[in-house]
Amino acid sequence: MIKKVLIANRSEIALRIIRACRELGIKTVAVYSTADKTSLHVRFADEAVCIGPPAGKESYLKIHSIISAALVTGADAIHPGYGFLAENEVFAEICSEVGIKFIGPAADSIARMGNKSVAKETMRAAGVPVIPGSEGTVETAEEASLLAAEIGFPVMIKAVAGGGGKGMRYVETPEELENLYAMARNEAESAFGNSAVYIEKFVEEPRHIEIQVFGDQFGNAVHLNERDCSIQRRHQKLIEEAPSTIMTPELRAAMGEAAISAVKAVNYEGAGTIEFLVDKYRKFYFMEMNTRIQVEHPVTEESLDIDLVKEQLRIASGMPLSLVSNEPNSHAIECRINAEDPFNNFRPSPGMITSLHFPGGHGVRVDSHIYQGYAIPPYYDSLVAKLITFAPTREEAIAKMRRALDEFIIEGIHTTIPFHRKMMDNSDFISGDFTTKYLDTHDWKA
Repeated sequence: MIKKVLIANRSEIALRIIRACRELGIKTVAVYSTADKTSLHVRFADEAVCIGPPAGKESYLKIHSIISAALVTGADAIHPGYGFLAENEVFAEICSEVGIKFIGPAADSIARMGNKSVAKETMRAAGVPVIPGSEGTVETAEEASLLAAEIGFPVMIKAVAGGGGKGMRYVETPEELENLYAMARNEAESAFGNSAVYIEKFVEEPRHIEIQVFGDQFGNAVHLNERDCSIQRRHQKLIEEAPSTIMTPELRAAMGEAAISAVKAVNYEGAGTIEFLVDKYRKFYFMEMNTRIQVEHPVTEESLDIDLVKEQLRIASGMPLSLVSNEPNSHAIECRINAEDPFNNFRPSPGMITSLHFPGGHGVRVDSHIYQGYAIPPYYDSLVAKLITFAPTREEAIAKMRRALDEFIIEGIHTTIPFHRKMMDNSDFISGDFTTKYLDTHDWKA
């Protein structure tokens, strides 16, 4: 078994990993920027090492500093969490070169699935349904116009190295294409240092359904059902749940089989997520693979009563998969509580937390790193807590979420709690009648 894990991350995911390690008797090392010196992950780890100033590129993204911290403290493994270096194949390769176990897939798997055009070709070869579109990058506006005419409008232009909605444009008519193509390339270059884009067919009335997967070092693979992440704003997930209201046993089986094919196609090790779009006809298409633990992994944990982070640690230690595919035994919902003002276009709201009360009770879970007197720094993602409720039925899970949100008190900053409270009373959400475009076309404040 791994003896000591350095956690190359911060906030609630660092705490989540520390808890799993402690229960397995594994020592932990926290790394932190000067802005995070009072964070709880620093306090609860067995050791802590400062790796730089607040800016991510000078601390949590600085590979040399993190590797040095691992070597100095004698850590034999690194858990990257999500974000920062979690899907950086160079980081994974360097870990291997210096004899430190990277808790995740091999660098080659990350590289193959991290480039979206390569990932799409890999999935097509593995028999996984993909959205009709370019077979690689599209180099000119003229080439884009010809391809769009062939597959039919509307289409999406997407950055090859994209994420978070950057370098992405919806094109409804041929007249718009040239200008939007240039905009997508410019934004991709600015955000990722890579202007390459590809084109794919726009999926009608899409639901964002992802399948949790695991692979081990012995070629075994398993899927752990779906999460529905369709309630989004500007391609950022806000509410996730499992199971999905559109799922049937037949669709779950088909999507699960496709996800396992994807895992085996890249000899995948560890936790990953295969993300699909499902159209109004219940046809599903591969979108991308996240080669890491997801923010919303507690939804799967509570719907199946399992521990995904412990499984990551076991697999990284060379053990075979212990999880098996089962139907969900609970309905779980997660609301992302962000330090943002939902009444002011979700503007970030860093600052001091002057009063705090977490909800509790049966079927309620809070994953968070905040405490009263903690100052939310302005340098990182605005997520401050994940509120998860779970119950035998979706109706009960929603009722628990309403009650939990009413109990959740955070003062001193603005948060998205009012948004989530409104959504739990939203008739379309309650009936399951929504798509990924719901918040673009409906007023949640109504």
